[in-house]
Amino acid sequence: MKTGTTTIGVKCKDGIVLAADKRAGAGIIVDKRAQKVYKITDFIALTMAGTASDAQLITKLISAELRLMEIRKGKQVTVKEAANLLSGIVYQNIRRPSMIPGISHFILAGKDSKGFHIYDVYPDGSLSECKDFLSSGSGSVMAYGVLETLYSENISIEEGVKLVVKGINAAIQRDMNSGDGIDVIAITNQGIKTVLTKEIQNKITI
Repeated sequence: MKTGTTTIGVKCKDGIVLAADKRAGAGIIVDKRAQKVYKITDFIALTMAGTASDAQLITKLISAELRLMEIRKGKQVTVKEAANLLSGIVYQNIRRPSMIPGISHFILAGKDSKGFHIYDVYPDGSLSECKDFLSSGSGSVMAYGVLETLYSENISIEEGVKLVVKGINAAIQRDMNSGDGIDVIAITNQGIKTVLTKEIQNKITI
């Protein structure tokens, strides 16, 4: 069971920026290169936090289901359809009896014909659309401090990238379960693009 993270989603005037740190822990640091930001369609992506096995399986399931939906419908699924499907899967997962609690928290974001959308899919399966920014995971308290202070309406993607980096950095400095690097993607009218992938080396050499 791997837990502990910081993920951020920021809505910008020309798209959405998603980011997450790279550390996964289970009492100790078990992975310094964990991927927590995933592309699930050409225009929809998500960040994950919580129990890694459940979050990874749910991500695979939602990606496969959305692609099947697009094939059947012959068109791109909406972000709301994706969010509703994900919240349903999370709802069923948390209520399935298990020796390991299946706790998973997702930020799902994307673009469709109605514009850019960002949703908070909480561990109990509840769903809410966000108009500005979101953060999840053990380092979200520190990240929210940065977001609440520095976020402004109509920021650009470039400004959004700088903001999420500051938010993740604040969490890394104070949350022992967040660290070792950052992944940042941008969702624009052109699709999903990796903006930044950076590892942090905490190593003393003499």
